[in-house]
Order: sequence, then C-alpha cells, then structure tokens
Amino acid sequence: MPELPEITAYVESLRRLLLDQPLERIRIATPSLLRSVDPPYSVLQGRTIRSIERLGKRIVFGFDDDLFMVIHLMITGRFRWKQRGAAVPRKLGHAAFDFPHGTLLLTEAGTKKRASLHVVRGQDAVASHHRGGIEPLDVTRAAFREALLRENRTLKRALTDPRLFSGIGNAHSDEILWEAKLSPVKLTHRLGPDEIERLYDATRRSLEAWVAILREETAGGFPEKITAFHPRMAVHGRYGQPCPRCGANVQRIVYASNETNYCAACQTGGRLLADRALSRLLRQDWPRTLEELEER
Repeated sequence: MPELPEITAYVESLRRLLLDQPLERIRIATPSLLRSVDPPYSVLQGRTIRSIERLGKRIVFGFDDDLFMVIHLMITGRFRWKQRGAAVPRKLGHAAFDFPHGTLLLTEAGTKKRASLHVVRGQDAVASHHRGGIEPLDVTRAAFREALLRENRTLKRALTDPRLFSGIGNAHSDEILWEAKLSPVKLTHRLGPDEIERLYDATRRSLEAWVAILREETAGGFPEKITAFHPRMAVHGRYGQPCPRCGANVQRIVYASNETNYCAACQTGGRLLADRALSRLLRQDWPRTLEELEER
C-alpha cells in the first residue's frame, strides 16, 4: 500500500502537473470505485483543480465551489500519467481523468478491488475521511509519546493504526522499527523513556529519508514505480537476505496476507518471533534463537 512517502511523491508530482488545470472529463470503468453519489462525480467535469493534499493515505483534490475528490489507493492502487485520451486498461483500469495536456489513469492490480473515490462538498466532509492519527513528521515528542501509549499494543500494531499515526503502514513500520532497533511485538506500555525517544527519532529519520529517496528517483517526473518492496529497504520484503547493519538473515512473521520483517540480531536480542505458518507446522520444534535455527 502506498504510505506517507509514496503518497507524498504522488502529491508533489500531481501538483506540478495538475494545479490550476481544468479536469475536462472523468471516465469510470469500474462502478465499484465510486463510494458516493451526492454530489455526482460529473459535477467535477470542467472544473479547475485548486489544491492537492495528502490526508493520511488518501489524496484529496480540491476544486472550485468547495468541491473535493478523495481517492484512497488501498493496497495495489496506482496512478499512471499518460498521453491525453489514453484508454483505461481493460483488466487493471478503474478510471481515467482527462486534462488538456494528458490523462491520469487510476489502476489497481489483483482480484480484490478496494480502491475508492468519494466526491464531497466542504471541508467538514473531507475531514470525515481522516482517521484521526497524528502526522509523524510534524508531531512533537510529547504528542508522539501520548499517541504511542494511548493503548497497550505491539509496536507494529501501534505504528500502523491510522487512529494513532497517519500514513504509516506495513512496509514503513518495518523500516522504522529496524532503524530504532526495537522488536515489532514489544508492547508499548513496556517501553522505557529512552526507547520512546529512539522510536520518535527513528520514525522521523526513516520517513524523511524515504521521501528524499522517492524525490530523487522521480527527479521532476511522475512516480511510475511505486511499490511496497523497494530494493533499498533494509528489512521489508527482504526475508532471508542479509541485514545491511549486521549481516544476519532477515526474519519474518506471517499473518493472514501480510508479513512483518525484522532482524533478530538487531531488534530482538537474537530471539526468533513465532511465525504462525511455520510454528503451526513445527510445533515444539520451532527454534527460539538464531543459533538454534542455524544448527537445524
């Protein structure tokens, strides 16, 4: 899922391309994309885009007359910038937004189509789409600590809860926790003051670094290769590969359709965290440490 750095890359590129440009036509290929009917999406056709903002993991396009289009890309939704009038891809395409100088395509891979488009009127209606989490790059240390300790959750769950932190998902929570040298399953109420400080600094440092990386890769163009598994990530999506800090193999916890990646040597004192898929298979034979894993 595009998270704070990826959404920021989209927003900055879309601003360069679309601010003060008229949206000539909207072509909807997948009716399920539309999650609102009043106002109808057709009311935006012919209107000029005046603002483009990030709202958590959503992108908000502001138009004249206090009208807004709120798009949530979900896990596999992506934008593509093409020549004017480009066709909506048959299998992956959701919609096309035609402008005088090009067409913005909205696509979504996979069989489950979860991306959404809402058309709303007024700032209050826009605010209703905000889950309430604080902005991790703008928050003070005290506010970060308050949000983190509001509930006793694992660090992984806390960082990815949009009610607590805005824009952090599965990928960047792995990178943040690796940067902070903290276990993804450590409970927030068991964190010491130094660990909270370390997590605050790591959150800002990691997200700012990834915003800079994506800006560099985009280089004034359009971000065509937004992915959840970036080759420059330290642990996310790198199961079995060496940790760039210590060289130990990256480990994982698999649950449902997601997985958490971590370095046991750097983050858990060498202790392996139980993986549901393997621990169910191995039962009592599940190795507890990196040394036991290597012996087996």
